[in-house]
Amino acid sequence: MSQVIPEKPLRVVVWSTGTIGRHAIAGVDAHPDLELVGVWTSTPAKAGKDAGELAGLGRELGVKATTDRDELIALRPDCIVHGAMTDDRIFEAIEDLTGFIRDGVNVVSSGPVILVHPDNVLPPEMIEDLNAAGREGGASLHVNGIDPGFANDVLPLVMTSLSQRIDHVKVSEVADYSTYYQPVVMKELFGFGQPMDFEAVLWQPGLLSTAWGPVVRVIAAGLGVTLEEPLTEEIERRPATRSVETVSVDVAEGTMGSVRFRVIGKVDGVPRITLEHVTRTDAASDDDWPRPAEGDGCYRVEITGEPMMKVEFSHHGEHGDHNVSGMIVTAQRLINAVPAVVAAEPGLVSPIDLPLVTGRGLVTGTRTDSGSGTGTGTGTA
Repeated sequence: MSQVIPEKPLRVVVWSTGTIGRHAIAGVDAHPDLELVGVWTSTPAKAGKDAGELAGLGRELGVKATTDRDELIALRPDCIVHGAMTDDRIFEAIEDLTGFIRDGVNVVSSGPVILVHPDNVLPPEMIEDLNAAGREGGASLHVNGIDPGFANDVLPLVMTSLSQRIDHVKVSEVADYSTYYQPVVMKELFGFGQPMDFEAVLWQPGLLSTAWGPVVRVIAAGLGVTLEEPLTEEIERRPATRSVETVSVDVAEGTMGSVRFRVIGKVDGVPRITLEHVTRTDAASDDDWPRPAEGDGCYRVEITGEPMMKVEFSHHGEHGDHNVSGMIVTAQRLINAVPAVVAAEPGLVSPIDLPLVTGRGLVTGTRTDSGSGTGTGTGTA
């Protein structure tokens, strides 16, 4: 399938104004095929403030944030770009998203990540409820980002198109999280800065397969492979060898400072698809673990077979580090997919269901700077 090019700008609401939302506002404003018509915030103090101020653009966009869901749905937007925190309210978030598409509004969302490919994670009846809501409202839902997302679904699957034989596909994130601002994720879900015997959420049996299993399964689906269930989980946590301060949590010496984990899909007992994360809070720690070829973080795809292939994908912000750009690429993967998701069949849309998604219209010098906030400006993306 070729790119989807809308006949006129699509009307978009950005749902949240936090670490992803503020970049989503800027990204929608910068996109010639999109028009920002509304912004939702969970923070009453932000209600009534201009979206350009909330995104740090240095100019007004003429769109005020609101805490009123129904006010935004009444605008009849073509799509919601949903970047609100979902890791600590997964089922409530699924309810929210189901409600949006039942009300006839397409959604692209950064979470809950289990919706990237929910088979063997969510009960079939819950998946069917989502699809039924989409059919009822004539709207689609697509969940993606960078990881889980493009770096470990579209990118590795595109690489496999060069393969003659595939023995094993491994996708990895190797990153320093010291500048990653998500206190709940860092302290409660990962357990960084907590005593080594602290029972953080992610290390409970089955949780990694819930959070990152969809990555392994969507690759398997793209390759026509049936994996053994349950998936295999491997976890190695290490204490910090010195005290460090991060933007989310202070990590004292002896508390949890780094983790390496894998989610492995097997066929006849043989590993065929592996998701690995190497996560540090101190860039100088754990010399025996994988490191990026350059910078503070990377995504890596390694395909064993014929031929042997490896690609390392890194990013960093123009005026910030890789954790800043991580929020941008998460937002932009969703934003650039909006036309394709709006055109998709109703219901839950997998990454492998979408046509080619590119940064069409975003090349510097090819956009008209209207300053109107209607998606034709050159706001910071």
